[in-house]
Amino acid sequence: MIEILFEDADILVCIKPAGYLSENSGESDRALPLVIAKERGIDVLFAVHRLDREVSGVMVYAKNRTAASRLSVQVADRSFEKEYLAVIEGVPADDEATLTDLLFKDSRKNKSFVVDRKRAGVKEASLSYKVLARGEERSLVRVKLHTGRTHQIRVQFSSRKMPVLGDGRYGSSVRSFEIALASCSIKFRHPRTNKVVEFTYTPTGDTWDVQ
Repeated sequence: MIEILFEDADILVCIKPAGYLSENSGESDRALPLVIAKERGIDVLFAVHRLDREVSGVMVYAKNRTAASRLSVQVADRSFEKEYLAVIEGVPADDEATLTDLLFKDSRKNKSFVVDRKRAGVKEASLSYKVLARGEERSLVRVKLHTGRTHQIRVQFSSRKMPVLGDGRYGSSVRSFEIALASCSIKFRHPRTNKVVEFTYTPTGDTWDVQ
């Protein structure tokens, strides 16, 4: 059963396990909206944001088109706040910093790249991070996204020789289906009440201990 953090007539907030798709697809047993709808007897769930298949953590779905539209507006104007926890290989020089890059998404390879100049298909990506714990070879960081580009956290840290642990696609020395990246907080205005709500998740396990 998928863990549900909150549900009312308009939204459903859950913990997405790694290995599930955040949107509907042909893989009905691995498409999280379909799995939840079946488990809870819901007709349809609308995805308003997404997490990579390999990533776990907090997700919110709309239960009707009005809620989906209002949440999508918040995603577009960046008032829908998302934060992540990640274990990265290496130790950042700064305890806190903002990373800004130009990213190009290669749709054929389903991979993003940092590039040095603007051109067709290139978009600016920005995030800020804070180091929570340091080990000899790894660090635990909390990341706040300012933009929502494909694989943004993964490629921005990888481009600085600090790939997310387990992320073989972007250069990790350890390859795993579940990478050490999790959505730990989402904050937004409820689509009906307009009150600010926040939902959190703390991943556990040896992967997240960098000491």
